[in-house]
Amino acid sequence: MLTAIGVFLLMPLGFSAQQNERVKLIGQVVCSICWFEASDRKKTPYGDAADIQCAIECADEGIPQALAVEEPGGFRLYILERGKFETKGNDFLSHVPAFVEIEGTLRAEKDKQIVRVDSLRGVERPAAPVRSVSDNAVLSLKDLAGTAQDISSFRGRVAVVNFWATWCEPCRSEMPDLASIQNDYAPLGVQVIGASADTAADTAKVLSFVREVGINFPVWLGATTEDTERFGVGSVLPGTVIVDREGKIVWRHIGVIDPKEMRQVLDRLLLPAVEESERNAKLGEQKRPRSSLVPA
Repeated sequence: MLTAIGVFLLMPLGFSAQQNERVKLIGQVVCSICWFEASDRKKTPYGDAADIQCAIECADEGIPQALAVEEPGGFRLYILERGKFETKGNDFLSHVPAFVEIEGTLRAEKDKQIVRVDSLRGVERPAAPVRSVSDNAVLSLKDLAGTAQDISSFRGRVAVVNFWATWCEPCRSEMPDLASIQNDYAPLGVQVIGASADTAADTAKVLSFVREVGINFPVWLGATTEDTERFGVGSVLPGTVIVDREGKIVWRHIGVIDPKEMRQVLDRLLLPAVEESERNAKLGEQKRPRSSLVPA
C-alpha cells in the first residue's frame, strides 16, 4: 500500500445547513466508502489508482459518490444525488476524483447529509502549501508514554529518523533492517528513532505493531506532512534521514531503505570518529609511564 501524506486544502463555503436548503459547495468528488480507508485525509490525499478502482467497484454495487468538503472541524461528506444536473451515467462516478463546485438542495437523512445536485462545474485543484526543506533537523513529538521528545537531545550522536505508520505496508517490511542497524550501530553512538504518523489516539495500535515486528528503538507519535517535507523526504511513507552529531541532515531516502546503502553511509560518517578514537588510544599507550615492574 503506497501511502502519501500530502495535504490538499478544500475550499468550503460557509453556511448553516438546514433541511431542504439551497447550498453551494466546493470540494472533491469521492467514493463515500473508499474515502474512509485512510484515517486522516489531510495526510493521505484521495485520488490514487487504488482509490479510483475502489470507486469503480463500489459504484457497481450501487454505493453512491460524495463531495468531501473541508469545514472548520474537519472534512464532511455530502452524498451526491442526481437533480437537474445530468450525469454521464446513473451516478457521479465519471467526476471522481475531480474538484468541483456544486449547487443544489440539501437534506438530512439520519446521520447523512444528501445534496440533490442541480449544477456542477469543475474548479482548479487546490495547490498544496509549499514546504521549505531544511538541513537542520528540527522535530518535537511525544513518545508512547506521552512524554515530549526532541531530536536536539541527540546532539553529539548520529540519529537515523524513520518516518512511518502502522497502516503503511512498505514501512513494515523495512522494520527488521532498522532494528538490525540499531543493534549493530548503537555501540558506535547511533540512535534509530521511529517517527510515526499515527497519533496518540492510536497508541494501543502502535504498541501492538511494535511488539509484532520487534521494534527495538524509540517510537514517537504524530509526525505530519510538514515534518516529512521539512526533512526533505516529501509526503510519501516511508522516508528516512540520517542526522549527524551537529544536528545536520546528511542523507535522505524516500521509500523502503536499502540496508546495505544505509550501513555504508553510517560507516563513512562514523569512520573519522573511530579513527580519532583509535589514535587517541594509541597516544595514550605511548604516554603511559612504564611500570617499574617491567624490565627495560
